[in-house]
Amino acid sequence: MTESAQAVREFKMPDVGEGLTEAEILKWYVQPGDTVTDGQVVCEVETAKAAVELPIPFDGTVRELRFAEGTTVDVGQVIISVATGGGEAPAPEPEAAAPAEAPAAEAESAEPQGRQPVLVGYGVSESSTKRRARRSANEAPAAQAPAPEAPAPAPAPAPAAPVANGTPVSGAGRPLAKPPVRKLAKDLGVDLATVVPTGEGGVVTREDVHAAAAPQTPAEPAPAPAPQPEAAPAPQAAAPAPDARETRIPVKGVRKATAQAMVGSAFTAPHVTEFVTVDVTRTMKLVEKMKADKDLAGVRINPLLMVARALLVAIRRNPDVNAAWDEANQEIVRKHYVNLGIAAATPRGLIVPNIKDAQAKTLPELAAALGELVSTAREGRTSPADMQGGTVTITNVGVFGVDTGTPILNPGESAILAFGAVKWQPWVHKGKVKPRQVTTLALSFDHRLVDGELGSKVLADVAAVLEQPKRLLTWT
Repeated sequence: MTESAQAVREFKMPDVGEGLTEAEILKWYVQPGDTVTDGQVVCEVETAKAAVELPIPFDGTVRELRFAEGTTVDVGQVIISVATGGGEAPAPEPEAAAPAEAPAAEAESAEPQGRQPVLVGYGVSESSTKRRARRSANEAPAAQAPAPEAPAPAPAPAPAAPVANGTPVSGAGRPLAKPPVRKLAKDLGVDLATVVPTGEGGVVTREDVHAAAAPQTPAEPAPAPAPQPEAAPAPQAAAPAPDARETRIPVKGVRKATAQAMVGSAFTAPHVTEFVTVDVTRTMKLVEKMKADKDLAGVRINPLLMVARALLVAIRRNPDVNAAWDEANQEIVRKHYVNLGIAAATPRGLIVPNIKDAQAKTLPELAAALGELVSTAREGRTSPADMQGGTVTITNVGVFGVDTGTPILNPGESAILAFGAVKWQPWVHKGKVKPRQVTTLALSFDHRLVDGELGSKVLADVAAVLEQPKRLLTWT
């Protein structure tokens, strides 16, 4: 008999941000045998900038996951293969495959032409034409051989054999369930083989999974599926022995990218750092008044917001500081917009997302953007686009109780302002020594773009606004 061959399509690790070369697979949301649809998220990866969920751009049944969770994969490498023909996924055994030359030809012909899309909403439509498997000259006629036990095209689990608890399984030995239900079971730690299905045709439903996860229904877990031999173990730091003197941790992801960027910046842009200590008592009082203002209810007011506003005012008064150095063309590129970066410490390392066109935002709009930026960064959901195109940056080292530092420029930017801890100190105020709230600011800048006079003016203007916040009204 003749059988229609299943086309196998491969999904490659895309470049989910400008110029990225690799990404680490954090989590798989599908397993071999699962059905996937165009736009469905199949895995989460960590690039050098952020964690990103990858949707697959075609329909089919997962055939193979090429890499294990925790593996760093180069952009362009195949990470998952999907059978796009009808019926169940082919069994993973080598003998079930077509002749050696056929799969390669079919996979090559099924590969979409041009650049592989990477975001939700794309997708190359599947062709309605299906190829048939070629028969080699030496292959015996299939008509004389008994038909193999192929799964029926109908959804009913007729060829399935019930397991011990009565759960129907597919011809491949897997319980019948939709991908979202499989993901729910995985998240709840429920083995689908132990779940009693109530759905039509013996399909496991979400309610079945929740019922199995309830404490009153302890089920003996079925044997876990055998691990894929191709998947390498995740590169993790081994647990140190009690008497160990060292622990080695692989450098990858955000930490690796940050290290490379900081080395490049430190040895490319000539850094100059200036410092100023300023009385911010009036600004701190203004923050408290604004927090109590009913008209600003719901607006996140904090000292960092006031520093951001002060820096934007200083840039408006000294626009030449907002520039970039174009080495290739030997030009200074002055920016007429401010994409304000905020250095954020996250579990994955330091990242610097930025607020686009911050100069055009009102104080409440700036507060909302700042709050969204910080919360998204801490959750590890900052998109690569939010970390591109920054012009100047603020790093709030004061949250760690640090007075100040000498920050390194974010690559491609002209200046970075360090905001130190606000502390009560004895301070000469109106001719008398009084306790005042004081902080130290440090401004690092690229001396190719910004000379000492310009850098000093910017830092002095920031300090003046924070010392006398009423200047926000007169200078803006």
